[in-house]
Amino acid sequence: MTQIVVLIPARAGSKGVPNKNVRMLGGHPLLAWSIAACLKSKSIHRVIVSTDSADYAKLAKELGAEAPFLRPAEISADRSTDYDFVVHALDWLANEGCKPDFLVHIRPTTPFRNPSLIDAAVGEFVNASQATAMRSVHEMSESAYKTFEIAAAGQLKRLGSDDTALDSANNARQQFPSTYVANGYVDVLSSAFIRKTGLLHGDHVLPFITPPVVEVDTESDFAHLEFQLEQAPTIVSKLFA
Repeated sequence: MTQIVVLIPARAGSKGVPNKNVRMLGGHPLLAWSIAACLKSKSIHRVIVSTDSADYAKLAKELGAEAPFLRPAEISADRSTDYDFVVHALDWLANEGCKPDFLVHIRPTTPFRNPSLIDAAVGEFVNASQATAMRSVHEMSESAYKTFEIAAAGQLKRLGSDDTALDSANNARQQFPSTYVANGYVDVLSSAFIRKTGLLHGDHVLPFITPPVVEVDTESDFAHLEFQLEQAPTIVSKLFA
């Protein structure tokens, strides 16, 4: 039987939005939104929160998830990588005799999810024999081909180019390719690929296109989420009924 395990990273010590993973949103801690969506998923076998905080671990268990270990401090800093916490979790699971086939990486900073989309992503990836990973993305409102960097001399230049002539960047957006941004909604990983290559995603990553969503990095992002709840309060009841 295929084993599919969710990993939700929730370290303490956020600086952009202090304690954001447990900050209240719509009457529930931010972490609760991701746990609730995963518990309503039909394809997930275990929901594990990887945290460095005993308080966060206690909360995760109260919310219905597992938090069977604390992540070491050396892989819980600002510059720690997703690979670090994923391999740490895989090692812990292996020591317990569990070797999941697939991992679903769910970021608590993207709280508004439809559980059926989690199932759809898992189903697509499990049946895609050549894929090395799957990442959720949504289409950018403005093509990245219309964006800029600042050149060494101080003027604007086209992104990824030395071209400082910008008139063509003002063409209608329909004249540019669509571009997409990763949004943390649902990423699906292959345990075997990670063990074999030492990589999370590899070079054949499937896109899973979702509706546009807000990912919390700043206070203004959090305010945007609260505004969305004011406009559509049924978002809460769909996950917490």
